[in-house]
Amino acid sequence: MNTVRYILLALLLALQYPLWFGSGSIPAVWHLRQQVVAQKIENAQLQERNNALVAEVMDLKHGLDAIEERARSELGMVKEGETFFHVVEGSVR
Repeated sequence: MNTVRYILLALLLALQYPLWFGSGSIPAVWHLRQQVVAQKIENAQLQERNNALVAEVMDLKHGLDAIEERARSELGMVKEGETFFHVVEGSVR
């Protein structure tokens, strides 16, 4: 009778091994779920960035104000009739 118990116990342990230590084990599934959550968060952040870039492109394609603002800030554009003042900050002696 004890032999049957040991055989059944060994069979149970043999069946449980893949569940806890195999490639599709419970810890592996938990780890994959955490990776999926992290990837979804990253995807949401990238989608927000893409939406902002699409809005900026549409604004640049259709609005002259956005083009002018960018030219003023990045290229130092000054319109005709405007006076440009360059303020240099520094220590006063």
